[in-house]
Amino acid sequence: MGHFKPLYRVAMSRRLKNAQLQTLTLDADSPVSLHQQLFLALRQAILDGRLKPGTRLPSSRSMAIDLKISRNTVLSAFDQLMAEGYLVSRVGAGSYVSDQLPDDLLQRKTDGHAPGLHTREIYLSKMAAPFKGKSLSSQKRSLPFSPGLPALEVFPFDDWARLLARHWRRPDQEYLVDNPVGGAKILREVLASYLGQTRAVRCHADQVIILSGSQQAIHLVVRAFAEPGDAVWMEEPGYPGIRDSILSAGAVPISVPVDDEGFSLERAIERAPDARLACISPSHQYPLGQTMSLARRLDLLNWAKEAGRFILEDDYDSEYRYSGRPLSSLQGLDDDNRVLYVGTMSKVMFSGLRVGYMIVPEDLVDVFLALRRNIDSHSPSIPEAALADFISEGYLAGHVRRTRLMYEARQKCLVSQLQEKLGDIIMVAPQESGMHLIAYLPPHISDTEVERDAADAGMLVRALSGFYNLPTNKTGLLLGFAGTPEKEMPQLVDKLAKIIRSKAM
Repeated sequence: MGHFKPLYRVAMSRRLKNAQLQTLTLDADSPVSLHQQLFLALRQAILDGRLKPGTRLPSSRSMAIDLKISRNTVLSAFDQLMAEGYLVSRVGAGSYVSDQLPDDLLQRKTDGHAPGLHTREIYLSKMAAPFKGKSLSSQKRSLPFSPGLPALEVFPFDDWARLLARHWRRPDQEYLVDNPVGGAKILREVLASYLGQTRAVRCHADQVIILSGSQQAIHLVVRAFAEPGDAVWMEEPGYPGIRDSILSAGAVPISVPVDDEGFSLERAIERAPDARLACISPSHQYPLGQTMSLARRLDLLNWAKEAGRFILEDDYDSEYRYSGRPLSSLQGLDDDNRVLYVGTMSKVMFSGLRVGYMIVPEDLVDVFLALRRNIDSHSPSIPEAALADFISEGYLAGHVRRTRLMYEARQKCLVSQLQEKLGDIIMVAPQESGMHLIAYLPPHISDTEVERDAADAGMLVRALSGFYNLPTNKTGLLLGFAGTPEKEMPQLVDKLAKIIRSKAM
């Protein structure tokens, strides 16, 4: 087969076009013969599970053409694979991976581990090291009692689909190729007006930056102000996404215990007087639900002004307040441009939309646009245009009004069920705002065990202890009520009560 040598000189490495064998290569200059290279490559694909039992291989003729080699070379490799039991030939149908491979080979194909990968020392940066060995949660967020899950069944999807279709039928060029880094101008203008009316946020459209969720905004703010090793204040207990963003920046999260008035500047200074940034949720502390007092808000703003520091305000579900109007934002009280305001559409609409936003001081707009561009340039533009219409034409306000009444009723139902069936064990009271409540457990009941057993029973409750970074004896459950219909609550609370009572014995 030496007369095929010139073909290999033209291209030393040939790659199959077959989708399942895209990584197969032959090297004409290798001391290993071509048919042996092909045999080893196909055998490895079988062992790795890329070629599964029963898979039909390309014909010897087509494989020879794809690799620019002799058909006899392919036939020699196939013959060896058949002789060793990796392939079987079916008359008139071609060659197939054997479905009767030895058990140890089947194990190697299905154990999910890459061949030859052993435990090893890997140097990771300070930003990546904290996440090594931490697996992402695979729980479905659509399960009953999931905190933050909205009532998807009442969302006006027909109206939303019509608005999307309006922009897809005749899309502006801006939405196809020229969408600004900060998001569609029309949505930024609408949001600036909407937030001014509903949250007393003071800004103009250029200060609004549209993002792929509030977590991206948190990530950008931390990256902008914290160097590796810098201290960053966060609430204790607090939102894990903030802690993760601080760690991923190589900074040090400083947990500041909250009380009935929310975040305490005095406690924060005791723990880290040189902190570069404060990350808080003043309107509805997550997860406990307190509202930060006006006096403390003003003290924190004064600290930021005098120390030349900044504040991240996470305003994640302020639309849902069940007594009076939603509270004004911290940003609206800021007279020195020290607050970066972060919000999301996930709670009032649905998380799959992936739209969040941030309001940044005017002199930092260029900085955050550059940081945002370095991540993914911009978010999807057509949904942004449709969202602008959804807000400006009154659909969002109407939806929030309807769901606010619904959520208030659902919370009342859940509290009643919990008190009736678990009142002798738990402490629970309705929240003034938000989409979840806390059911406090006695110290001897493990909330993490209840969370695990509830997941096995098809419910997504969150262990309160998991939101603490410092040692704590507090145990409880975060129970979302917004996305769980009232008619389902009695049966669900029965299941939850059975789990909790089994732990109380």
